[in-house]
Amino acid sequence: MDVKKVLERVSSGVMDVAEAEALLKDLPYEDLGYAKLDHHRKLRSGFGETVFCQGKPDPYLVEIMKRFYERDGEVLGTRASAEQFLLVKEVVPEIEYDAVSRILKVEKKDKERKGCVAVCTGGTADIPVAEEAAQTAEYFGCAVDRIYDVGVAGIHRLLSQRDRLMKANCIIAVAGMEGALGTVVAGLVDCPVIAVPTSVGYGASFHGVSALLTMLNSCANGISVVNIDNGYGAGYLATQINRLAVK
Repeated sequence: MDVKKVLERVSSGVMDVAEAEALLKDLPYEDLGYAKLDHHRKLRSGFGETVFCQGKPDPYLVEIMKRFYERDGEVLGTRASAEQFLLVKEVVPEIEYDAVSRILKVEKKDKERKGCVAVCTGGTADIPVAEEAAQTAEYFGCAVDRIYDVGVAGIHRLLSQRDRLMKANCIIAVAGMEGALGTVVAGLVDCPVIAVPTSVGYGASFHGVSALLTMLNSCANGISVVNIDNGYGAGYLATQINRLAVK
């Protein structure tokens, strides 16, 4: 529960001061010793804290996910494994896991999704990163249009989707190999494009470095670039842009 709702409940008499004090005592963060949970982040930035699951010791991850869920009624984790999902599910039965994006989440069922973020991929192999971006944007309240496998090797596939691209407030272009998709998309549309290089490709792609450099050196205007395989970062940035457009 956020601070605004707590204050509204106190003001209306639904909640007493002692109960409100108990809810607010962990602001601006809850110290677990091994982690400091930033419960104040949504109040500051409009987005709650996301849990990066990869590399976390199992007991720490389970307790962190449990604390966020109990407090907020929802929680988002990225780069989770199937084994981590099973561990978290023991204490948060509502948790859902998507093996493609490696997203671990509980979402509020009445969530409204606004605007439009289009997520494109060069190929099918880029979909795991694209899904991380798409599901992040959806979790934070965006309507998402997925336009997959429209790489420049068959550019007619992309051109046939121009009507869908033009309806978006922001476009995420996810591509490996030489990473040209972002440049081509940016040359077709009037909204911001977020290019995401992936580590997909043969040896000289250098695990995504080649695509990253292509995107950074794009001759098209209106492109921003996130790090290799950073679907989450792209989804977050796209949500910020989409929110401004909706307003």
